[in-house]
Amino acid sequence: QVQLVESGGGLVQPGGSLRLSCAASGRFSSIYTMAWYRQAPGKQRELVAAIPSGGNTNYADSVQGRFTISRDNAKNTVYLQMNSLKPEDTAVYYCNAVIRLTSLSTFNYWGQGTQVTVSS
Repeated sequence: QVQLVESGGGLVQPGGSLRLSCAASGRFSSIYTMAWYRQAPGKQRELVAAIPSGGNTNYADSVQGRFTISRDNAKNTVYLQMNSLKPEDTAVYYCNAVIRLTSLSTFNYWGQGTQVTVSS
């Protein structure tokens, strides 16, 4: 069974930084695009940043220049470095990955979510 386990959320003051991590575990053949989404109270889930297995990253306009997504393929892990955090970044952050299983079927997986709160 494939799982995505996130860590690194918490409470931070405006202007501060946090780094989120998400590790994929289980039996699979390969991981394609990995991404971070977020959902604030009363709002729809939105894409924050994505990183394909071998291509360019892309970011939401609201986080461009402040957040950096990266991945360590040897560890099956994706990271989100968040700098210059703002109160409007407060949300539950979800890891997402498109994973090809050993059966060659491909599925979209989600992590359980980690709370990020930016407040003084």
